[in-house]
Amino acid sequence: MGRYFLRLAYRGAPFHGWQVQPNAVSVQGEVEKAMSVVLRTPISVVGAGRTDTGVNARTMYAHFDFEGDLPEKGRLLVSLNRLLGRDIAVHDIIPVHAGAHARFDASERSYKYFVSFEKTPFFYPLSWHCPNGLDIPLMNEAARLLLDTADFTSFAKLHSDAKTNICKVTKAEWSLEGESIAVFSITADRFLRNMVRAIVGTLIDVGRGKLSLEGFRRIIERKDRCAAGQSMPGEALFLWNVKYDYIK
Repeated sequence: MGRYFLRLAYRGAPFHGWQVQPNAVSVQGEVEKAMSVVLRTPISVVGAGRTDTGVNARTMYAHFDFEGDLPEKGRLLVSLNRLLGRDIAVHDIIPVHAGAHARFDASERSYKYFVSFEKTPFFYPLSWHCPNGLDIPLMNEAARLLLDTADFTSFAKLHSDAKTNICKVTKAEWSLEGESIAVFSITADRFLRNMVRAIVGTLIDVGRGKLSLEGFRRIIERKDRCAAGQSMPGEALFLWNVKYDYIK
């Protein structure tokens, strides 16, 4: 029995998130159906994480097991992508060791959130429109506080099944792409459900002058999701990258 990693990307809008669920179309479900058809045997895939409804992935990994020899990779990719349609793309299939795990072996994950200051049909719906601008330097001062934070309860979805809300954030910063797009980039060893969208929503309050730097610090210290800002729309959020020590 061989184990393989899929490297794939998807647009989140047509799906109810990554994970298979009853009576809903999911990315995982569509990938499993296509894999099972092409390989002519039931295939289950395990993803690096569980993106929520509407959230996009520039890079997602998932592992699967297959007994015997896989078809030639080029032909297999063509067949899979033909079945998956335009909203999911499989870019690579990588043989890995038998104990490799797409979720538990990831050393870090990165997300990006896109904000547009200009109303344009070309950015919608993959960015959030903010017509009045934001104080990016102040938002970056607030974002730097996340690097010294361990407990992210204030930004965690209530009543989730997470065993701990401890995360190690190694990057959190806003950048400008030209005059019309702001991008929030964040990297951590793990993320909680809704964590990035809650962080962005609270940082937006800072950028709009509704929340001070000290106020942002107090929200972190309170460990209370009700104290933080709104959860931002999922369509502007991208799982940007997932890293493994054995995949270059």
